[in-house]
Amino acid sequence: MTTLLLNLRQVPDDEAEEVRALLNEQQILFYETTPSLWGISSGGIWLTNPLDRERAKALMEGYQAERTRQQREQFEQAQRDGIAPTLGRRLLEQPGRALGVLIAVTILLLVTLVPFLTLTE
Repeated sequence: MTTLLLNLRQVPDDEAEEVRALLNEQQILFYETTPSLWGISSGGIWLTNPLDRERAKALMEGYQAERTRQQREQFEQAQRDGIAPTLGRRLLEQPGRALGVLIAVTILLLVTLVPFLTLTE
């Protein structure tokens, strides 16, 4: 019976590639499913041999702990360098998108609230 090792929803490409390399390095057989056309399923990395499950899970735990540490260090370095993403920086980088979202939210609020605000007895 196959076992899902990694759901690929919102997994960066570099992380998925590192997991594939780790499994190949450890000679753990796996296959990969691709995301569906309409986004219903996100794809995944599956183990073909149920006997490899525990070893693969242990490898993933170690890998994810190391990746978490690396990503945290990169973020802290970006904060020290003043280049970490912030709300203000994102608004300045994408003013059109920010304005579009603001307009959409305003329209949604108006459509929702106007019927209640115009009720009179």
